[in-house]
Amino acid sequence: MDQITGSLQSLVANYGMKVLLAIVFLLVGLWVIKFIIKVLEKNVQGRFDRTLTSFLMSITRAVLLILLFISIASTLGIEVTSFVAVLGAASFAVGFALQGSLSNFAGGVMLLIFRPFSAGDVIEVSGYKGKVQEIQILYTILTTFDNKKIFIPNGNVATDSITNYSAMDKRRVDLTFGIGYDDDFHEAITLLKELADKHELILDDPEPLIRVTEHAGSSVNIACKVWVKGPDYWDVYFDMHEDVKDAFDEAGIGIPYPQLDVHFDQGTKLC
Repeated sequence: MDQITGSLQSLVANYGMKVLLAIVFLLVGLWVIKFIIKVLEKNVQGRFDRTLTSFLMSITRAVLLILLFISIASTLGIEVTSFVAVLGAASFAVGFALQGSLSNFAGGVMLLIFRPFSAGDVIEVSGYKGKVQEIQILYTILTTFDNKKIFIPNGNVATDSITNYSAMDKRRVDLTFGIGYDDDFHEAITLLKELADKHELILDDPEPLIRVTEHAGSSVNIACKVWVKGPDYWDVYFDMHEDVKDAFDEAGIGIPYPQLDVHFDQGTKLC
């Protein structure tokens, strides 16, 4: 009995102070980590996307906690060299297995930092066109105009060419109208200018450009380039096609369509 009591006293004497010191380290370390995270959040708030800020804070907190527990283990006299080696090997294995996801993660970070587009923008990327619903860490989510949801890996988005249709407040609507060679193109241009001036969504500055652009095989093509506010693009696009058809019909200006005239020699016999 005396031997057991002596052993317990020896154990408490050897490790009691270490355990007490480890508890102090744990409490102080948790307070320091909380303070660091609070300061970092305050400094980066508003500079980056909330999704990126939250993720970076989570990663920072996890790294600090790992360092804290390694320090506590070292204080208790636990050998941490082998633990660190195993942790490094495990990290390498996980990184190799998830290299595609890591590429998407890196792409997501780049998108959230440089912000080539934001949620609500209409973009075209990787062969898809639609409105950005959400920018996640691994995927960018688009909703197409026919209401399909597309998940595009951020690794592809970050390395592909991106067309942002919502980035500028003004857009140019490029239209081409064909008339017959026997029709008066001056009259057609005048009608197009009147329609552009009358449309309330078409801007006066920059001024519309309406000129003959091509002598095609069966028509004289007239380019009509007008400027609109970004959200009005499709309204003007469809309105102009409808208004021009009505105006040309009323003025007797024909809109030609491809046709083929076949002539037979009178001496040719048909089978």
